[in-house]
Amino acid sequence: MENYKNKVLEATAYLKARIKTNPCVGMLTGTGLGESAQSLRISASFDYENIPNFPVSTVQSHQGRLLTGDIQGCAVMAMQGRFHLYEGYTPAEVTFPIRVMQEMGVNILILSNAAGGLNSEFKAGDIMLITDHINLTGANPLIGPNEDSWGIRFPDMSAAYDKELISIAASAAKSKGLSVRRGVYAGLKGPSLETPAEIRFLKTIGAEAVGFSTVQEVIAAIHAGMRVLGFSTITNVHDPDNPSPATLEEIIEVAKRATPVLEKIIRKVIKKINETKSS
Repeated sequence: MENYKNKVLEATAYLKARIKTNPCVGMLTGTGLGESAQSLRISASFDYENIPNFPVSTVQSHQGRLLTGDIQGCAVMAMQGRFHLYEGYTPAEVTFPIRVMQEMGVNILILSNAAGGLNSEFKAGDIMLITDHINLTGANPLIGPNEDSWGIRFPDMSAAYDKELISIAASAAKSKGLSVRRGVYAGLKGPSLETPAEIRFLKTIGAEAVGFSTVQEVIAAIHAGMRVLGFSTITNVHDPDNPSPATLEEIIEVAKRATPVLEKIIRKVIKKINETKSS
C-alpha cells in the first residue's frame, strides 16, 4: 500500500506543478461519452501515458486524456476514458485516478457510463440517474491493507449515490425540458456481454441497467469521502425472450447521440453546485 500511495503522490505532484487551480469536481466519462466534458474551458490537457504511473486506456472511444479547467465557474478535472477490470487492470489500478483526484482536493465525483437497459420501459438513448449499484465483479478496490489517511476500513455504502445531487440533476434535466430515468446499476467484470439467463437474473435482483465499470470507482470515492453522482446512458434494452446481438460500434453510436443531453444536465448540475458553494 505504501508503494501504491507513493505512485499516487507522484502523479499528483506532476499534475499540481502544471495546473493553476486545484479542482473541486471530478468527472469520469465512459464509452462514447468523452464529449460530455465539452463544456469545460480547458486550461491544461494531459495524455494518460504522460502522467507518472497512470494506467492507459485500451478501449475504443476512450480518448485517454485528463483535462483540467472550468465549467460554470467551478474548477473541474475531467477524465476522457476510464480503466476496466476486463482490460486486465487490478481494482487498485482501475481506481488510481480516484486517488489522484482525492489528493488533488476533489470532493464531488460525477461519473457516466454506457449501459444496457434491463427495465422494459427504458429505450435506447435514455439517461438514467444511478440511485444504487450491485457489485457483481467479485472485486473490491479496498481489499488489502487500509490506507487510514484516505478513509476508514469499513466505509458505509447505504447512500453511495448522493440524494441531493440526484435531486439537483433531476431538476436540471426538468429545467431543460429533458426527462431522465432513475435506477439501480449492476456492475459486471466483462468483457463478454450478458446471456439471456443472466439478464433474467439481473432483473430478478432489482437491476435496471448493466455495465462493466463504475462500481470500483464509486467504492473508492466513498472511501475517500466524496459525494457521488452517476449517470448511465442506456445504449440498448435487453429482452431475454427475444435476444438481439449488440456490437460495440452500435453502443458507441447511441452513447454519442445521447451526449448532448448528458452534457446539458452536467453543466447545469455543476452550475448549481458552484452557486451552493458560493452562497
